[in-house]
Amino acid sequence: MSGIFSTIVVFVFCNLLLLLTDFSSSHPLCTNMRSPFTPKALLTFCQYNGSVCCNSTEDMQLQNLFKTMDVSDLGCASLVKSILCSRCDRFSAELFRIESVPRKVPILCNSTVSPNSRQYQHGGVDFCSNVWDECQNVSLLNSPFSMQVGGGTPSNSTSKLSDIWQSKNDFCNTFGGSSESELFCFDGGPVLLNNSEIPTPPSGMCLEKIGNGSYLNMVAHPDGSSRVFLSDQPGKVWMATVPEEESGEMLVIDKSNPFLDLTDAVYADTEFGMMGLAFHPNYVQNGRFFASFNCDKVKWPECSGRCSCNSDVGCDPSKLGSDNGAQPCQYHSIIAEFTANGTTSQPSSVTSVKPLEVRRIFTMGLPFTSHHAGQILFGPKDGFLYFMMGDGGSIGDPYNFSQNKKSLLGKIMRLDIDNLPSAMTITDLGLWGNYSVPGDNPFSEDKELQPEIWALGFRNPWRCSFDLERPSYFLCADVGQDQYEEVDIITKGGNYGWRIYEGPSPYNPPKSPGGNTSATSIHPIFPVMGYNHSDVNKAEGSASITGGYFYRSTTDPCMHGRYLYADLFAGGIWTGIETPEDSGNFTSTKIPVSCALDSPIQCSAEAGSSLPALGFIFSFGQDNRKDIFILASSGLYRVVRPSRCNYTCSKENVTSSSHPKSVPSPAPSASCTRRQLNNPFVLELLIFFSTFFGFFL
Repeated sequence: MSGIFSTIVVFVFCNLLLLLTDFSSSHPLCTNMRSPFTPKALLTFCQYNGSVCCNSTEDMQLQNLFKTMDVSDLGCASLVKSILCSRCDRFSAELFRIESVPRKVPILCNSTVSPNSRQYQHGGVDFCSNVWDECQNVSLLNSPFSMQVGGGTPSNSTSKLSDIWQSKNDFCNTFGGSSESELFCFDGGPVLLNNSEIPTPPSGMCLEKIGNGSYLNMVAHPDGSSRVFLSDQPGKVWMATVPEEESGEMLVIDKSNPFLDLTDAVYADTEFGMMGLAFHPNYVQNGRFFASFNCDKVKWPECSGRCSCNSDVGCDPSKLGSDNGAQPCQYHSIIAEFTANGTTSQPSSVTSVKPLEVRRIFTMGLPFTSHHAGQILFGPKDGFLYFMMGDGGSIGDPYNFSQNKKSLLGKIMRLDIDNLPSAMTITDLGLWGNYSVPGDNPFSEDKELQPEIWALGFRNPWRCSFDLERPSYFLCADVGQDQYEEVDIITKGGNYGWRIYEGPSPYNPPKSPGGNTSATSIHPIFPVMGYNHSDVNKAEGSASITGGYFYRSTTDPCMHGRYLYADLFAGGIWTGIETPEDSGNFTSTKIPVSCALDSPIQCSAEAGSSLPALGFIFSFGQDNRKDIFILASSGLYRVVRPSRCNYTCSKENVTSSSHPKSVPSPAPSASCTRRQLNNPFVLELLIFFSTFFGFFL
């Protein structure tokens, strides 16, 4: 009898554990043994969203701890920050192995993930080795690595990893560990399970070259047709029809017949020119469209406006001196309105317009000769005009314009161009042109802000876009100074940190005649994606990000839902995927790029490489089919089916419209495991069953 009951007990108990496999082997738990929670306010330092183990106070404490460490190397700083923030992970109890010896540092992944692991690793990241490689010779104040597990404490509070450990192996023997079938390790980002895993990155991006021209802007025709508008830096706009993919046809442009020619007004140079083009949401009915460009008041009498360096922002233009031979505010940023309604009541049939301004929307003098962005976009939900503006130039934003709430430099503005303001309103609000201010702009809650400002703390936002499927997702790439290029999710009133931070790390400006803003006085929003300069150009370290779009076309189904961005110098193209969706947690992958052999225009190759010679990647474009284009100095390229470049995409022949699907979770193991027995809930269950069945045995 007792033998039968013993068999029943083991059978029932192990099968109950199997029912609890998901609970026991992937149970979210914080280091204080409490369940994760949804914080009342979003975390601003640690980029964890949804269910977390930190509240806003703890998030701020981690940020202050990070500041006291004074990490001088940007690459190391990014890794150290991620390690500190791992305490906010909903699986932090397992990362810090709280059931054993308490740890200051989570178990760092240092080997390829086990095939049976429930944790999804990004290509088997050897994170422990990455930490050693980036940080071994960097001094860390109050280093979390100062206490070895089961070892002693170094005598000094400032230490380098190489002062304490003789080699990478010694370091990773102390802090490293693999992701076993029942345990997790930290790979630099939030723990993800296979049932919500990151889809495998595309094997590559295939391009076809359809044009030889060099353009800065591409805008789909508002009538929904296959036509697009393309504008170049000197100030010409052309309208063209995009050929069908695989038709073998090129994009045909009649260079002698532009849609609009503003070259007499535009001042074009390295960082000047026609920077933005936007068509009114009701263009098909009203024919209104807008151009953003730079002008030189010495050469064009109509180039005249207030100087952005003025007493209101604590700046004296007489003290700036010349910059590249130009006087302060010699060059201006302008937004002007034009119309296609002059000769017909149907703007869609218009193929050229006269370069006559209907209305000057905005004019502002620039203090220096760089960093003035200039892109303009209409919000897909609110219909307002968004205007991107850089910090005005010079190294380190010396006058702190980007943090100055009365300056429009280093900001994203939101303007109402459908309602004309009165002269009194322009004067009272200190507006810079003929536009109104939306009543729900952030100044309605923060009276210190200039009314036009939607978000602040940018260095040079270069190419922003709204997601077609989720219009609330407004992403901007912001060009870094010396170390880091970033992509940000733009929110109302958000402060994106420059010049207090460059990317996720503190920035120390070389000079500050305009004063400083205290890091403790702001709540910076850190990047969701980005890359270090050394990642793309190890020899020179030069880099400059170009923002793109969420890929929503059906042409490459393996690219669907990924955000595309690139380096200006063609040092790389990345795709970023958000997992889970709407979480704000992005993982970026640099992907191979090839050109189709049957491209309408043959692509040139890089010397000694099969990669296409794109030149400078100025911008991305999107047409009404949702296809994505790369606007490069060497021509116009379209993203096409991956199989045309012999890239593998399992979804290409299966579906042309469905979203990438996650891989199903592996089946649970058919045996009782040590990890299951380590779970407190399971231990209580074991005690209960032992006591209960003890009466019968």
